[in-house]
Amino acid sequence: MALMNVSKVEQRYRAVLAVQAGDRVSEVARQYGVSRQSVHTWLARYAEDGLAGLDDRSHEPESCPHQAPPEVEAAVYELRRAHPRWGARRIEFELGRNGCPGRVPSRMTVYRILIRHGLVSRVKRKRGRKDYVRWQREEPMQLWQMDIVGGVMLPGGKEVKVVTCVDDHSRFAVAAKVVPGPPAGRCALPSPKP
Repeated sequence: MALMNVSKVEQRYRAVLAVQAGDRVSEVARQYGVSRQSVHTWLARYAEDGLAGLDDRSHEPESCPHQAPPEVEAAVYELRRAHPRWGARRIEFELGRNGCPGRVPSRMTVYRILIRHGLVSRVKRKRGRKDYVRWQREEPMQLWQMDIVGGVMLPGGKEVKVVTCVDDHSRFAVAAKVVPGPPAGRCALPSPKP
């Protein structure tokens, strides 16, 4: 038996005919390797539009309600062309000051419009993990890092600070202590007990 290429529309039509002939939807779905919802969708489309309803449809949305209107995009484009050094913040300000053909777009919307028209290039905002340099000593106990975190409130209304010391080689917490917060107006750690 020779292999035949069958179009998607024809496969869907055969599935619809099988269900209309009395086969169960779940059996037809299993036979064609699709979900039951797909078979139900094909049945509804076939009932509504005939064979044309079984053809692939675009998944592109018909509209994009949060996108700026074309008149606003044109105004952003013209301002940038007239003033090549202006960025999104300045263009947003000028649109608000001199009148905009629609609602004044946000700075981020202006930035996206500029990128979409190729008037600016996208800039990486944050540094990646590989860009960070970790300062680490060669041997343990060469250097400690000390951190003081304040503003920890206890149930009685008293403020305390948390002091931690970390070894710069092993990242081991050498010390951790809760100390009372300073009196109002002073910032001093308690003196060590003899």
